[in-house]
Order: sequence, then C-alpha cells, then structure tokens
Amino acid sequence: MEIAVLSDGNQDDYISLTDIAKYESDEFPGYLIQNWMRNRSTVEFLGLWEKINNPDFNYLEFEAIKNESGRNSFVLTPKKWVKEVNAIGIITKQGRYAATYAHKDIAFEFATWISAEFKLYIIKDYQRLKNDENSRLSLNWNMNREIAKINYKIHTDAIKEHLIVPKLPTKYQSFTYATEADTLNVAMFGMTAKQWRETNPDKDGNIRDYATLQQLIILSNMESLNAEYIKKGMSRDERLEELNRIAREHLTSLVDNSAIKRLDCSNTDK
Repeated sequence: MEIAVLSDGNQDDYISLTDIAKYESDEFPGYLIQNWMRNRSTVEFLGLWEKINNPDFNYLEFEAIKNESGRNSFVLTPKKWVKEVNAIGIITKQGRYAATYAHKDIAFEFATWISAEFKLYIIKDYQRLKNDENSRLSLNWNMNREIAKINYKIHTDAIKEHLIVPKLPTKYQSFTYATEADTLNVAMFGMTAKQWRETNPDKDGNIRDYATLQQLIILSNMESLNAEYIKKGMSRDERLEELNRIAREHLTSLVDNSAIKRLDCSNTDK
C-alpha cells in the first residue's frame, strides 16, 4: 500500500489517515475515520494532543464535544473537529484528491485502532523514509562543507600570489595564512580560531566544524570575495569591515530560508 506523507522537512510530518483506512475499507475510508473519532477515548486523545501542541486550542468547545462523545447519536468528522476546536493535529484536503491527514502521533494511534500489526509496518517504513531523507540532507550539508574547502583553496592561492613576499621566512608565511583565515573568522563569527578554542576547550575540531549551514554558505562566498579584495590591494582592515557587512547582510537573507532551515535542523538533530 502507498501511504501519503506531508512533510516540510522537520519532525512534524502529517500522514494520510485516508490511506491508512484503506487497509480496512478501500471503498469507504472516510466512514472508518468517523467511526474512530466517535469513540470517547479517541476524542480524549485528540484533545490531549491539542492541549500539548496547540496554543490556540478551543478548550470550551472541546469539553462540549467530549461530553457528547460515546452517545449513539454522536457524530464527529475531521472537518467538524478542526472547525469547532481550532485543531492543528488533523487537516483535511479538498478537491479531486481529497484526504484527511493527521500528525504522525495521531496517525499512529489511528493505525493502532485499525490493526496493531499494520501500525508496526507503518512505523518501520516511516522510519526508513526519514532515515533516507536525513541521509540526503546530510549529504547536502557535507557538500557545502566541501565547497567551503574548495573556495578556501582559491582564497589561499590569492594570499600566496599577492601577500606572501617570496623571501619571507616560512614561519611568517604560515602566520600570514592564519591571519587571513582569521580575517574571515572574525568577520563571520566575531572571534579568531584561537579565541574559539580557548572558549571551547572541550570540543574537537575547529570553529568551522561547528558552523551552521547558513554560515558555511556565507563563508564560501566570503572566501571568494576576499580573494578578489586581496587582488585589488585592499587593506586587511578594509576587507574585514566589508566582509563583516556582507556576512551580516547575507545571514539576514538566509536566516528565514525554509530550505536551509530544514537542512540545518536535520544536521543539528544528528
């Protein structure tokens, strides 16, 4: 069976109750969902979920529905539930592909009512789906990390060509490289690599290993820009001021980007 999932990339996926109901009744899945919602225990479960997750939940209407639940004349549809109590755990899709979806917590509860065995299969396949999704997101994060490394090579080549004096002792050349790397670190993170290590003595790796995806994307752009600024002969102070301005501007643009948020949250969860 195919069971549809509505996902925005986080953990609050919505699973099709209509598709789950087809396991038991392929012709009348909607009636099966209504029968489930008529149960007092179901109403109490739905109400509890909304109380925990929905700040705009209508408690007064819920109490009225709960008092009516269990009676022979009691009828509750997904659409009525959403309208009466301002529910967010269940949503209905209209049109040609009309269906009822529920937050995964609720969908698994409905699957239990249908069949405990079927619920287990759903959970295992859902977990497989999320693992595949997380693997793809992790690959994207690592790809951006590699892009940052590639751009850093362009950056260091510009330093070597335009800032390193040929006869300068090696130890001072290394110092120049580190200083230019820290120009980017200060512009992006507000501190040098050494300052970060002193502030985080218990962490392995370096400051960029703990960067967000937004910061890595901006760093990759900044490295290319800094290479151009070096070629133009801009002083370090001028470049630092300009790079910091760019970092703040770009971070403002990327902070609310939903696609990047999903990637960043996936890797944070890991």
